[in-house]
Amino acid sequence: MAHKAQVAMTEVENERNPSYLTPNHPMLFVRSCSFAAPTMTPSVSPCLRGRFRRSIVAIIYDSIVKKIRVRLGKNSYDVMIANGLLSRAGREINRLLPGKASRVFVVTSPTVRRHWGEALERSLTKARMNYQVLEMNDGEPAKRLDTVERLAEQLVAAQADRKSLVVALGGGVVGDCAGFLAAIFLRGIPVIQVPTTLLAQVDASIGGKTGVNLSAGKNLIGAFHQPRAVLVDPQVLSTLPAREFRAGLFESLKCGVIRDRALFDFMVRKVRPILARDRRALERVISDSIVVKAAVVSADEKESDLRRILNFGHTIGHALEAATGYSEFLHGEAVGWGMAAAAAIAGSSGFCSPETTMQITNAIEAYGPLPPVRSASGEIVGRLSADKKTVAGAVHFVLPIKIGKVTIASDVPPDVIRQSVEQIRTHA
Repeated sequence: MAHKAQVAMTEVENERNPSYLTPNHPMLFVRSCSFAAPTMTPSVSPCLRGRFRRSIVAIIYDSIVKKIRVRLGKNSYDVMIANGLLSRAGREINRLLPGKASRVFVVTSPTVRRHWGEALERSLTKARMNYQVLEMNDGEPAKRLDTVERLAEQLVAAQADRKSLVVALGGGVVGDCAGFLAAIFLRGIPVIQVPTTLLAQVDASIGGKTGVNLSAGKNLIGAFHQPRAVLVDPQVLSTLPAREFRAGLFESLKCGVIRDRALFDFMVRKVRPILARDRRALERVISDSIVVKAAVVSADEKESDLRRILNFGHTIGHALEAATGYSEFLHGEAVGWGMAAAAAIAGSSGFCSPETTMQITNAIEAYGPLPPVRSASGEIVGRLSADKKTVAGAVHFVLPIKIGKVTIASDVPPDVIRQSVEQIRTHA
């Protein structure tokens, strides 16, 4: 399994540096480590003079769509990243239609549609696609079976068939509900994810996890249903409220802790530009986070082994969401508290050094503030037994060993768990 993970990571890494063929030198390539416009080296720039200059720069600027491959055999797909990608999403979606006469059903929320619906619809119209928009409420309270049922009834009324395609335009809740809708409608129709929040771009839209919540716990009803593609446009984050933006950054911190020390260190060094949404800093955070997620999912599609590390911070985070009725914390905020609790467990149990615990805690604080934890410790701990990661009554925790490496433990003493919850409750 480790070998497969390494192969997947290597393959993804190989796609991080696209090559561009220059016109006067067919075998001369310009390498770019970013999906912003590449910088031409002095030895190459002469070939961009005169009649070639405008056309080649236009091709480079228009064609720089960074692609990170999620390798799952026949279910493989690309995560495409580019500023302005939403405006040409119709072209990409049209290429992935299951049939020539396929109809497209865009699932979104009123808020997202107000900001970005016109851009997507314009691109679909330009691509001459037959589409219809379905709206649902956003936020965790809407992530319920009745939301999916209402959407399914609308599909039936619109005479959707097995050649239809669902496009999820929104954050994690829209993506999860629309993905689950696609997974179960007529026993499965394809879906394309177009995430509009940072959390959805770096995590929720990738990997095929779909589902809804129950009162007893988060994501207890769902299915694995891989998308045909994920279209990530960092420009859509410009309308994201600051709180939701910060919430997404906790998922990127998670990727750094579990798999990518360089990403973690970058986020620690670049707190101010990242929070200011500096384009280059943010593009690196998004891209590196997706590389981690794609590599892990490629090695373990259905969470039988390696993929469980992506649940770092989610065990207590999910319990915290359920204990508060999904009304006090954004998902990323709950994960932030969950990571702090997991780091405390690891430190007090000897899995990691006190310095590692402090590094993680300080990084979480740097991207705060987090809403205070008001629920009683007993209420939060009591919710752990309903977590989907609990096996045979044993609660499984992803715990850091050092930055970039984690382990999974199922024998954490109850008093240590309670103590970690008390720490985040009393944290000032």
